Amino acid sequence: MTIWKWADWLTPVPVDAQTTLGEGETPIVRSKRIGPDAGIPNLYFKLESTNPTGSFKDRFAAAAVSHMRAAGVQHCVATSSGNTGASLAAYCAAARIACDIAIVETAPTSKLAQMMCYGANIFRVRKFGLDAEVTANMFAKLQVLGRRPKSSLQISGYVYCPQGMSGIESISFELHEQIASIDHVFAPAGGGGLCVGVARGYQTLIREGQCQLGPAVHCVQPTGNNTIAGPLRQGKHEAVDVQCTTQISGLQVASVVDGHLAIGACRASGGTGHVVEDAATWRAQQDLAQKEGIFSEPAAAIALAAALQAVDAGTVDRQSSIVCLVTGSGFKDERSLQRMLDGAECPTIDLDEFGGTKPNALHRDANDGAGHRAPLGEY
Repeated sequence: MTIWKWADWLTPVPVDAQTTLGEGETPIVRSKRIGPDAGIPNLYFKLESTNPTGSFKDRFAAAAVSHMRAAGVQHCVATSSGNTGASLAAYCAAARIACDIAIVETAPTSKLAQMMCYGANIFRVRKFGLDAEVTANMFAKLQVLGRRPKSSLQISGYVYCPQGMSGIESISFELHEQIASIDHVFAPAGGGGLCVGVARGYQTLIREGQCQLGPAVHCVQPTGNNTIAGPLRQGKHEAVDVQCTTQISGLQVASVVDGHLAIGACRASGGTGHVVEDAATWRAQQDLAQKEGIFSEPAAAIALAAALQAVDAGTVDRQSSIVCLVTGSGFKDERSLQRMLDGAECPTIDLDEFGGTKPNALHRDANDGAGHRAPLGEY
């Protein structure tokens, strides 16, 4: 199945233009250790990392490229911090559409390599994604390029590309099919489009009579890119531009983009904003891998970090049903893997040494969070 299972609830596109690589229908799994250890019996992870290019942005790309095909577009102009570019590059390759992508300065090389493997032309832009003024000017220039004949600008934000972003709403349709009653959904936010998409998806389900009440949709951001979450939590109605200082790739969006929409959508759902320190996000990434067997990039782990913070603070009931959106694969961010391993190595040994006590893997002490090497066979 693909997102086109939900075609009647997405922005309409002719059937013969619908493009797919098998996106959607991603699994949802109940936490096996993190939730029970924290006294949260109904903690779930929606594994968007299992999409064709490894992130939830494939839902956007499937819808966006389908609309471009329907309009006869031959050239896609895009911008990305990584995942959007990889998704668009892949779907454009499948649709025979040329693809040029402006990349934020700090995008991981693993994501750049993925885009280039699909045949996209990519360009890093200095200070793009870090400086609000440079980012705004970059968007303005992209809009000019996207207006050229047979060209189309694709930015994963409702304020720029609502047709493509409708594909994101399919996450909610799947969630409702997988778990009928969800109290809270925690969603990572760079520009805020994912939060808007999840909230709008549930609004569609309510309108279509599929459910009476959707979950509270929570916006999660790093403290170093607090454009939406802080203002939302403070009761404000508008997001703000910032100077981005976070090191969490994929969430380095210094300008508002869908921030105003996200504040309105999350607040209407009963959700609020959560800010997370980078160190807590990296811990959550490591915990997902070592306690749940879920290999995520840091941006995909921040939702878990926020959910745990909210439960500890008493703002979310431990007995409630909580879904964390795991938005991208660990393979997306090589630097974060090096940080996680921090000196762990795979030694070359003789056959008769196997099963001994040579250090092999990095494990974290459940009590103090410190990394240590575990002997072979000790798990």
